Amino acid sequence: MDDSPRYMISVAADLVGMHPQTLRIYEQKGLVRPKRTSGNTRLYSEADLERLRTIQRLTTELGLNLAGVELVLRMEDQLLRMQRRMERIEQQMREEIEKVHKQYRRDLVLWQPMETRPARREARR
Repeated sequence: MDDSPRYMISVAADLVGMHPQTLRIYEQKGLVRPKRTSGNTRLYSEADLERLRTIQRLTTELGLNLAGVELVLRMEDQLLRMQRRMERIEQQMREEIEKVHKQYRRDLVLWQPMETRPARREARR
């Protein structure tokens, strides 16, 4: 999801079908965190708009209040962080497995059945 700040509050509100004051309230409650310009103008990204749409679904379709929305969003954020961490761990494991496989290939010795092996001389005593 694109995290580049692009839309001023009036455009963002129009795109998600909310009043700009609603976006300000959501920011005040910490549900969305738009970037700010040096002149302190709020700029919303595509990721922010998607989050606002999620908030809208949670409140209108599921009937959650803002405390419930906050809890759901916090759990979604935690789940996303955990998924990213698991992906990193899985990648590290794949790399380690590949290293082990390369080491095995290096350590492999060609096996020959007893019948085809050269005869060994008996050690003299």
